[in-house]
Amino acid sequence: MLRETGTFMNKLFRIFNAIFGKIGRIASENVVVQLIKSTCVPVLLYAVDACPINRTLERSLQFPLTRIMMKIVETNSKENINNCQLYFGLLPIADSIKKSKINFLNKISTTCNALCKLFVSTASSEMITLCSAT
Repeated sequence: MLRETGTFMNKLFRIFNAIFGKIGRIASENVVVQLIKSTCVPVLLYAVDACPINRTLERSLQFPLTRIMMKIVETNSKENINNCQLYFGLLPIADSIKKSKINFLNKISTTCNALCKLFVSTASSEMITLCSAT
């Protein structure tokens, strides 16, 4: 999956540049961040709920989001960026991945699909692991 992250990053920055190029500094930071949350974050999180994710991949997915926030709020301070992300309701990527995985595993556990029922015990144990890590 790490090899494909470059493609996702290119798409992410293309989407961000299209948004930021059109509205730039005309719109408030809140509007820009909401657009980023609805368009860019789904590109970053595409299929991560079904894949094993390690810390290295989490960091590589967090990096472009941090760079985008640095451009929006015009600062390079990591602490300020983290505070801005919390203020705007933009979850860190690790938390977004965990939330997405829990939703995915919950859907597998409650589906009527016969193939998915084969993985219910695995999904349940992984969900317990995810929930206990929070």
